[in-house]
Amino acid sequence: MRKAFFKALVKLNNLVMPSLYKKDPMTLSTFQKGILGFRYWALTNSTK
Repeated sequence: MRKAFFKALVKLNNLVMPSLYKKDPMTLSTFQKGILGFRYWALTNSTK
């Protein structure tokens, strides 16, 4: 159940949230770092 929730959350993230993989993490704003962290958190929980 938990894994299915996070897999759905990752798919939603890919559709809705901006992609930041081409940007340097040191130049991101605080809000963009939060988005990046949330996407990473959701991705790691979907693979457990």
